Amino acid sequence: MQTSESTIGIVGAGIGGLVAAIALRRAGHDVVVFEQAKQFARVGADINLTPNAVRALDGLGVGDAARVTAARPSHRISRTYDSGEETSRLEMADSAEQRYGAPQLTIHRADLLAALADMFPAERVALGKRAETIAADDNGVTLSFSDGTSARVGALIGADGIHSGVRTAMFGAESPRFTGIVAYRAVVPAERVAGVPNLGAFTKWWGPNPQSQIVTFPLNRGKDIFIFATTPQDTWHLESWTAPGSVDELREQYVAYHPEARALLDACDTVLKTALYERDPMPAWAQGRMALLGDAAHPMLPFMAQGAGMAIEDAVVLSRHLDGVAMAGIPAALQAYQTARIERASQVQLGSRGNNWLREGGNADWVYAYDAWAVPLGVPAQGAAAAAAAV
Repeated sequence: MQTSESTIGIVGAGIGGLVAAIALRRAGHDVVVFEQAKQFARVGADINLTPNAVRALDGLGVGDAARVTAARPSHRISRTYDSGEETSRLEMADSAEQRYGAPQLTIHRADLLAALADMFPAERVALGKRAETIAADDNGVTLSFSDGTSARVGALIGADGIHSGVRTAMFGAESPRFTGIVAYRAVVPAERVAGVPNLGAFTKWWGPNPQSQIVTFPLNRGKDIFIFATTPQDTWHLESWTAPGSVDELREQYVAYHPEARALLDACDTVLKTALYERDPMPAWAQGRMALLGDAAHPMLPFMAQGAGMAIEDAVVLSRHLDGVAMAGIPAALQAYQTARIERASQVQLGSRGNNWLREGGNADWVYAYDAWAVPLGVPAQGAAAAAAAV
């Protein structure tokens, strides 16, 4: 694949990488995406796109395609794990669209990736490209791949996840930390649990400790219900999209939960299981002609449901900082992007770790009202620190 020092390279064809690729191409740049997988496959979790993420996708022109298979949760509800008491209820759907300019959507990751891939030239995605070495100089970045090929680009964006090789090339090796938490994921047909209330809502059952919870939300326009449950466990360290778990073990972990929550688990035939890892917030994301976005910069626990949202925001704000910028101005533009994004993403990262957001009411505006297409360039997000301190 032809590249040059006038090309912006992106490592990683996940959600953040593809959003960045589309947005940077729309901003006039030549872009190539390097993806280590040999083909796109339908793997991964179902994800929650809150209004801040959906509005960013709408500005990119992807929102309509995402809505084809997505569900629109009616509310965001918090309930106590044993009594079932509601401690928080926010109207979403039309109310969120009126308040924030976009609704909440819940969708399979693969469906969103397909919608994004349709908007970026397939010939500019290089599959089977695992970067073994990444070397930057004053004029660009050289990547050497495990298949023996190499590429030279003028700037490089690391959108390659929690185990980011770009991050290692920039700041040295550092391993993610196992949190002592595992997560179970399952999908059940809505008709199988028709007697359970609030199936059309995003519902979070808050457990007896910050690591224990059950989250449910509709998928496939409400035809299915996604179940995401976390619990402390130190004997399973495998981080995987596809590793099978035990349905019996899943049910045993939540025997103290309310009957309505347990009814959803009783409906599960199969379940996937993964260990959860994290890193601490970084003091910097940009260095010379390289920068990070998404999980490469700020991998976070799923307790605020903002992993995909922060990656999408990063990508849009990055593209705005690089719009109309010649290659000589890339380092300064990347520093400005870092300034605009690092405080907000770090606060969400820490808030996700603390897992107390919207447990007992509160205002979601500081997260949901953020508009990646309109925030000032090179300026930290206003009010993020104060809002996060109150969660």
